[in-house]
Amino acid sequence: MAGSHAPSHLSVSIARGSSPRDSDEGLEFLRERMIFFAKVLFCLCFGFYLLANSLQLFAHTLTFLEWFTRTYNQFHLICCGVLVVFWWLLKRGGSSRQRLRWIDAAGTGLLCLGYALVGLTQHGSRSEYQVALATTNTLITRAVLIPGEAYFTTWVGVLPSIFTVLTTYLILIRPEMAIPGLPPALPTAIMALWCVAALLISAVTSRVIYGLRREVREAKSLGQYTLEEKIGEGGMGVVYKASHAMLRRPTAIKLLRADLAGEGSIARFEREVQLTSRLTHPNTIAIFDYGRTPDGTFYYAMEYLPGITLEELVRQDGPQPPGRVIHILSQVCASLQEAHGIGLIHRDIKGANVILSQRGGMHDVAKVVDFGLVRDLDNISGATLSGARTITGTPLYLSPEAIRTPDKVDERSDLYSLGVLAYHLITGKKLFEGDNFVEICGHHLHSQPIPPSVRVAWPVTKDIEGLILMCLEKEPSRRPKNASSLLKALNACDNLQVWGEEEAQAWWRRFEKQRKDASSAREPTVATSPAETVEVAKEHPA
Repeated sequence: MAGSHAPSHLSVSIARGSSPRDSDEGLEFLRERMIFFAKVLFCLCFGFYLLANSLQLFAHTLTFLEWFTRTYNQFHLICCGVLVVFWWLLKRGGSSRQRLRWIDAAGTGLLCLGYALVGLTQHGSRSEYQVALATTNTLITRAVLIPGEAYFTTWVGVLPSIFTVLTTYLILIRPEMAIPGLPPALPTAIMALWCVAALLISAVTSRVIYGLRREVREAKSLGQYTLEEKIGEGGMGVVYKASHAMLRRPTAIKLLRADLAGEGSIARFEREVQLTSRLTHPNTIAIFDYGRTPDGTFYYAMEYLPGITLEELVRQDGPQPPGRVIHILSQVCASLQEAHGIGLIHRDIKGANVILSQRGGMHDVAKVVDFGLVRDLDNISGATLSGARTITGTPLYLSPEAIRTPDKVDERSDLYSLGVLAYHLITGKKLFEGDNFVEICGHHLHSQPIPPSVRVAWPVTKDIEGLILMCLEKEPSRRPKNASSLLKALNACDNLQVWGEEEAQAWWRRFEKQRKDASSAREPTVATSPAETVEVAKEHPA
């Protein structure tokens, strides 16, 4: 991936023959609106049928049999039947856009033909006006409810308009319907003008509404990706679930927050994606693409991870078995091992930045995300973009040196944060708690952590407890040397409860069932916790 390949403009269609309106979602939306149109018209049509005939029955002008056998009533019921068939064809699903258009045009034409037959068989009243009102209202309602281009809306309305004009002429040439001194051609021509006006109004309505829908769709599109819903927000950006225009795969899009859109923030955001894209470990989130919009909004696309963050895991499921904690930590260590190996430190390892998901048939796959605070140790000038004279990170996970000398942190700072995360996973409690940022930082600098075995009612092996406490040493030199050393030590730990694929699969089955049963459940995302990440300026002594 290179910046030169990044999309540079907003668009709806990326390639000829591939358009969002022809996507499964676009066709499903069109089908749903056509079904809604059929329902609305059926209610109106059948409602008029009941109302008009009920009034005649109550007036005792007709018996029930006379009322039911009237030809125009039968044609009126046929109109209702056309709408039922229209609805039935659409409910079958699986239609192409071309088939939906034929159903639309044929259904509208047959319905208006039914109106014309009702008018022709209804003697003794100015039924041509009723036909005109029914037809024009149908065309305008269709233009409002069914998305489509103006030319197609006009084309669909031509045949119904012809039916209305012919019906008007055929009614007016009857001797009993003739207007004295006025040839039938003149009122027929006036009716034709009204039909033309209805066509123009429906076409303009369709153009305006279709244009507004397209503008909304364009506003939600970034290059080849269409934004669908907001799924999270972090310290620097907002994350949306999106879909690729041609591949149709779900993707997560991160945008630089509008209130941070200064040159420094954009440079830092772009640096984040460039550094993260260098990482290829399967336990690190993958970056697909990045670019800028014409208004300067920077974004990048990454893999979408439907799963659960470790923060949510503990909140929903409580403390985790030591075997599972080792399994998760080993994967995070493997991700950090690659990053540290090329001179990158994360600086914001926390529960909200590690996601458990199911990938490639495997369960409990841990993914490290949000390298928004990453620092390149091999690029001293780049460090200034991360704020060399600021305390940056999440207070509950800050290492002592990240508080004292944030411009001199190394990979062992990530290991301290990983120790805090391990402590939280195995105990279900925070390492240190306080009422404010200063109090929490004071604990990181001076307070000794309570051993995990003291805070839980079940046994915690000394080796895993020793590793956690070793990661939480105040002095970096007393922690594991690097992520590789910690990974080896984790693999050598004795597990009271082995956690493998079978145990993980059983847990995920329970989790999926609980999520489906919970009415308020939401899909966990690649989001970070916006309220937890802070950046506090701190002057250092000379």
